[in-house]
Amino acid sequence: MTRNLFIALEGIDGSGKSTQLKLLTEKLEAEGHKVYATFEPTNRPIGAMIRTMLKGDSHTDDRIIAGLFVADRLDHLLNDENGIVKKMQEGYTVICDRYCFSSYAYQGTHMSMDWVIAANSMSASILRPDVNVFIDIDPDVSMQRITSNRETIEIYETLDNQKKVRAKFFEAFELLKDQENIFIVDGNRLSALVAGDIFAALTQTANR
Repeated sequence: MTRNLFIALEGIDGSGKSTQLKLLTEKLEAEGHKVYATFEPTNRPIGAMIRTMLKGDSHTDDRIIAGLFVADRLDHLLNDENGIVKKMQEGYTVICDRYCFSSYAYQGTHMSMDWVIAANSMSASILRPDVNVFIDIDPDVSMQRITSNRETIEIYETLDNQKKVRAKFFEAFELLKDQENIFIVDGNRLSALVAGDIFAALTQTANR
């Protein structure tokens, strides 16, 4: 890669984003890149509130969760401690586990996707990913991974919801295909094969 990139890793729950984030970070650092790995919802105050709600500890309306994601994302981008914009300006390649497309898909399953896209338009205008990597897996595989690896299941982590969210991801990709760079990779395979395909796509993007 010849320049630092902003990379968003997307997928339904259990798709392997965390694994790919780790593998990609290690690969880029080994090649001499400065890498900042991050995630949404964040571990900052608004993100912590969202996580409480997603665990079901605090019940609220889907519209409130969607609004909190908008605020958390703007803070993620703009905070002067470790905001994504700041890290990009410092020459880091930023890899983010979930970004705008996750909001479009997850919140768009329970309310108007057009509203969610419009509500996140400020974040998208501030910084669009150089590439949105969607790790595509079968929802049945998603639930097998979740139930075998998690002590607690979040409110959106049901088979029916994973099927709906996957469909919404593809709906959002179609809506925004002229504005966003989207790379879809088969995540049902061994993680090393998935990682190889992702790195090849990123190298192509960086060298354009």
